[in-house]
Amino acid sequence: MAEEDEEAVRAAVDGELRLLDPGVRARPEAVAELLGPEFVEVGASGRRWDAESILTVTSAGTVSEDRPVEVSRMSGVVLAPGVVHLTYLSDHQGRRAWRSSLWRLRQGRWRLYYHQGTPAG
Repeated sequence: MAEEDEEAVRAAVDGELRLLDPGVRARPEAVAELLGPEFVEVGASGRRWDAESILTVTSAGTVSEDRPVEVSRMSGVVLAPGVVHLTYLSDHQGRRAWRSSLWRLRQGRWRLYYHQGTPAG
């Protein structure tokens, strides 16, 4: 992998891990900095979220700060200049899901464009 691609993947991984950090998730302004304006998520529950609905949940203080999400098998690939696809396995309180995220570089900042979770057996 070229150095530029490695840097892009590292930036996306860093953003993803920040979004999973309970301290970041508890601060809607910190979450907003990481989500793109067109952000869409299809959660492991099947529910569809957009940036506004995610920020409403984080603003309500319903995010648990005491139980972090465990992450394993994180990998990333550059799909095109400024576009990184990440995949990984998450475990939150025994609920495991395969995760897929698309990160885009816009105006010098990496922001999450799309995220999907699929329950893992």
